[in-house]
Amino acid sequence: MRKKVHHIEYRNESKEELLPDFSPDFPYISSCTELDQCLEGIIPWHWHKEVELFYMESGSLEYYTPGGVLVFPAGSGGLINSNVLHMTKIHEKGRPVAQLLHIFDPSLVGGRQGSRIEQKYVAPIVTSSQLEAIPLSPDVPEHGPVLEALRRSFQISDSEYAYEIRLRSALSAIWSDLLALAEPMLREKTGHDKANDQIKAMMIYIHEHFSEKLPVARIAASAYISERECYRIFHDCLHTTPAEYLRSYRQQTACHLLAESQESLTFIAHACGLGNSSNFGKIFKEQMDCTPSEYRRKWQDHDMHGQE
Repeated sequence: MRKKVHHIEYRNESKEELLPDFSPDFPYISSCTELDQCLEGIIPWHWHKEVELFYMESGSLEYYTPGGVLVFPAGSGGLINSNVLHMTKIHEKGRPVAQLLHIFDPSLVGGRQGSRIEQKYVAPIVTSSQLEAIPLSPDVPEHGPVLEALRRSFQISDSEYAYEIRLRSALSAIWSDLLALAEPMLREKTGHDKANDQIKAMMIYIHEHFSEKLPVARIAASAYISERECYRIFHDCLHTTPAEYLRSYRQQTACHLLAESQESLTFIAHACGLGNSSNFGKIFKEQMDCTPSEYRRKWQDHDMHGQE
């Protein structure tokens, strides 16, 4: 059964996505992300060990990674590699956006670690630090059959006989096609990108301490680097500054608490490091063009209507 997703959950205070329906004996979930129903039309920066294979059913979205931005219109698709930092947002607001996703541990295709299949066909992709994504476009002739196989794979129902075997077979066939398409990129050998570990360490530190006064020196120290290096890594990986990322994370958390809880404005202001409720209201109005109370009514009314 495909799960509809309007927000994501995280492991502890990190930004590694928590996949609550994941089962070790069949490490796979299918979901449909309706990005136009997500807060502000954004899925914030996060990562997960599992690979993300997707098809755009309707609308278009932007995928942000440390390597840049990719736009995926309806009918396109692709793969986001294991442990790659990524963020998605609506490309054109006001239009429905539905993204179908297979999220699975690479072992579903490769079998046990060290097996011949894992070493020859899976490890080259998931261990490649330069391969963040494999985009598929309907305008590229050799991508057409892969996209059609990907689209059909979402029609496999968990009520079918031998569902797990049929699904794994379909994903394995798509994986082999993706490996062939990715071979030119895989020939470009690069070493381990230390900045990837450092940015994740700093993100986790911010998520654990965002309610406090958090100067750049403390953020940099969490990754054992200088302030100058901290600025460089945030710019290269997230295309922003440490202070702007902290501000954005506080805003996202405040929005989530307003939409999903009944906590007071004073509590939310303090919990998000935004001072008293008066200061919170002023900052929120400048950033969101509405008051916190107006925002809460909008999204809680939205959720009530969505459940009817």
